[in-house]
Amino acid sequence: MSERSVSKQKRGKRWYSVIAPEQFDREEIGETVAEEPDMVLGRTITTTLGDLTGDSGANNTKLTFKITDVGSDAAYTEFIKYELTRDYLRSLVRRGASKVEASITVLTTDDHRIRVQPVAFTTKKADRSQEKAIRRVMIDQVEAAAEERTFAEFVDSIVEGRLSSAIYGEAKTIYPLRRVEVQKLTLEARPEEVAAEEEASVDVDEDEVAVEE
Repeated sequence: MSERSVSKQKRGKRWYSVIAPEQFDREEIGETVAEEPDMVLGRTITTTLGDLTGDSGANNTKLTFKITDVGSDAAYTEFIKYELTRDYLRSLVRRGASKVEASITVLTTDDHRIRVQPVAFTTKKADRSQEKAIRRVMIDQVEAAAEERTFAEFVDSIVEGRLSSAIYGEAKTIYPLRRVEVQKLTLEARPEEVAAEEEASVDVDEDEVAVEE
């Protein structure tokens, strides 16, 4: 490639500031470069909660955003994933204690389908029935939270620690706990995708109905 064409290619690219959603105060979370605005759509960017809030104590939490809209010099995102770092989760494990996990898929009040993965760490080794009961509390608490919260409100309850505190408060009566965390939350489907799946499901069901002549 000639020097002239390389220079032209560089001049044709534009930098875009990547902006977090309103629930994260539209903070700038990075930059991305592209020759055309459409090339920016769909890109993801991961940052830490600490970088976003200025709280270094929150650097063990990773947040992932996806670009859904592009302006003249800014790219706007939606939140798609919350995840604790592996190092942090590893630091919570203790020999001779139990680690109880669950994976729950729920629908929020504004029809976002999300997968939530809480984890509880006991002080000592719990038996199987106690682990099962703790897991049941996790499921019930996550489902109850989704039934009364929008997607943004649900995310806030995790980021602020309210959901893990609610699980801890009830589950500790089953067996002494050292800590409860939500180790991961993933956006699986947006409202329009959920609606399309439901419509497709209805169409299939209707096709399977036998018609008597």
